[in-house]
Amino acid sequence: MPAPGQTVLGSDLVTIPGGKGANQAVAAAKLGGDVHFVGRVGDDDFGQRLLNGLRNHHVRTDHVTVTEGVSSGCALILVDKKGENSIVVAPGANHRLTPEDIDGAGELIAKASIVVMQLEIPLKTVRHAIAKCRELGAYTILDPAPAPPKGLSRAFYDVNILTPNRSEAEALLQTPSLGRSRRAKRPDGKQIGAELLARGPDTIVLKLGEKGAMIQDRHGSIHTIKPFKAKVVDTTGAGDAFTGALAVALSEGKPMHDAVKFANAAGARCCEGFGAQPSLPTRAAVLSLLAKRA
Repeated sequence: MPAPGQTVLGSDLVTIPGGKGANQAVAAAKLGGDVHFVGRVGDDDFGQRLLNGLRNHHVRTDHVTVTEGVSSGCALILVDKKGENSIVVAPGANHRLTPEDIDGAGELIAKASIVVMQLEIPLKTVRHAIAKCRELGAYTILDPAPAPPKGLSRAFYDVNILTPNRSEAEALLQTPSLGRSRRAKRPDGKQIGAELLARGPDTIVLKLGEKGAMIQDRHGSIHTIKPFKAKVVDTTGAGDAFTGALAVALSEGKPMHDAVKFANAAGARCCEGFGAQPSLPTRAAVLSLLAKRA
């Protein structure tokens, strides 16, 4: 990865459809979910590629708006030789998604088994979507990524499940009362989960990468779900594969423990390919990995 002021020669440049919301939608669809997507793309070539990518994976796009005069959102991703990545996002049309767009999908939200949200759209729109889901009785998952530098207000925690990774969770806890600079040492997973639960969600599913995941809920239950071994090629999209798989498993009525195990397997499989959406696993690939541990 280049340091400030440094130029580094890379290898290949690849353009691949992505975005956290789109990745999670495709992940869920490839695992058997009946998925509808709410969002915006620009009136450019990337926008058409994004729409085609969703439709080719059987994600319904009736509530995706093509926004004139705006570029589609893009993420510039550097991947090192170990498969680790660094990402810069240019939001484009994503930041034109409005509360009115959410209201326009109200009938769809009311019938949804689960509504999954991310933070690559305006925060006021996410906040409105959470309130709309509560009003309509929809089950909600919030993937708080990218985590805002100043954290989130209480309204964002009014969800059924919050699914941060460790760095996102620590960023959310960097408030005047819980700043890391005041801690003697880095908090452990249980402490992170307890502090996030105190803000309002019913359940925290903390994504721990190669260490698996931790489930912590308001009833005091804490479970660590072991990871699956994977030959890592690229970690891009692994968290999205996890979240999409979690939504599918829960929508099918799986208990939380089994749903997170299913999600862990999906995340592991995703790491074995290059690029986010092309690497999102099929249901057969996930079940084959689960069968190895049965």
